Amino acid sequence: MSKKSPHAATPALKVVEDAGVDHHVYTFEAGKDHFGDHAAAALEVEPERVLKTLVIDLTAGKGPKRQLAVCVIPTTHHLSLKKAAAAHGVSKAAMADPHDASKSSGYIPGGISPLGQKNPLPTVIEETAVLFDTVFISGGRRGLDIELSAENLAELCSASFADLLAQ
Repeated sequence: MSKKSPHAATPALKVVEDAGVDHHVYTFEAGKDHFGDHAAAALEVEPERVLKTLVIDLTAGKGPKRQLAVCVIPTTHHLSLKKAAAAHGVSKAAMADPHDASKSSGYIPGGISPLGQKNPLPTVIEETAVLFDTVFISGGRRGLDIELSAENLAELCSASFADLLAQ
């Protein structure tokens, strides 16, 4: 009987490993809230390099069928829903209900990764991510991060880049 690779513990890690892109995996104590702050401190990196995955609702509450999408931004900033809507080609957006985000992605809030989602969603990454050689994203659970280039991240989740930050 073969042993599973410890790095293929989540769908996000499987996506990165299967693609063969250069990456590093880190585990740390996640804390109970402000997961990005805990990650930056544990990893001893600039907080702007630690990205959070936010699931938004492009239907802005209209109708029974939700149309979800993803925005990936630095944990140090807030998302502009107006810019997020424009980046996804709609007039209005709202934050998705955490239950809907969890059900769609297959991950729990605080550990949602833009990679390996159960139902892959249209994704936009904050354009300033490319200013760094590498960025850190959730590996699919709290306390597990993947370091990779923003360009590789965009390629792996078929994402585009746009200005998403609130002023």
